[in-house]
Amino acid sequence: MESILATISAWFKSMGIQGLIINAGIESCLPGFPLPPDVLLIAMNLSNPNKALLFALICTLGSVTGGAVGYLIGRFGGRPLINKLFSKKADKFQAVEALYEQYGSLAVFFSAFSPIPYNIFTIASGILKMNFLKFLGVSFLGRGGRFFLVSIVLMLFGEIIKQYLNYVIIGVTVLLIGFFVIIYKKRHSIISKNESDITLIENKPAKENENTEQTICQ
Repeated sequence: MESILATISAWFKSMGIQGLIINAGIESCLPGFPLPPDVLLIAMNLSNPNKALLFALICTLGSVTGGAVGYLIGRFGGRPLINKLFSKKADKFQAVEALYEQYGSLAVFFSAFSPIPYNIFTIASGILKMNFLKFLGVSFLGRGGRFFLVSIVLMLFGEIIKQYLNYVIIGVTVLLIGFFVIIYKKRHSIISKNESDITLIENKPAKENENTEQTICQ
């Protein structure tokens, strides 16, 4: 398996920027594809750090384009496709659906940014009929955030930080999740408070009418 990965990686690397685009695109729409574009992105950044930000942008555009292909596959392939792709991993897709129900587009953002398989979410987004423009927006933010983070860290620290990049990504992901969880809870507490206030306002006239009717009867 390692020799196969090395061959695929060498093939993409031999094509330079085009290989990076193709690698990023395939990885975003093909579940089980074993070679994330980060490997090639890291190699290109280390060999030419002056173009690190350009490589991050190209990788982002390739990945989001592949994500759009995955979305369309899911949208027009539907449930039968998922049943074939995940026949032995139905629980994984059920977990994805649960995340969608609870967090919506944030689930796509975190899959695009974190080590969670983004390609599963691209296909699931089409099947669950997420708004396409919203999907593209959160995908661009998530993929761009990830690849630019990798490139900027490598620009600043070079080879020294290479082996710790996954920990950096996971650490930033945890911080982002914590931030959004706080925002999510505050938003729901405000909504709940507003709903309770509306209920009180609606019930108040009814109680006043009851008191008035009782006074008239007396």
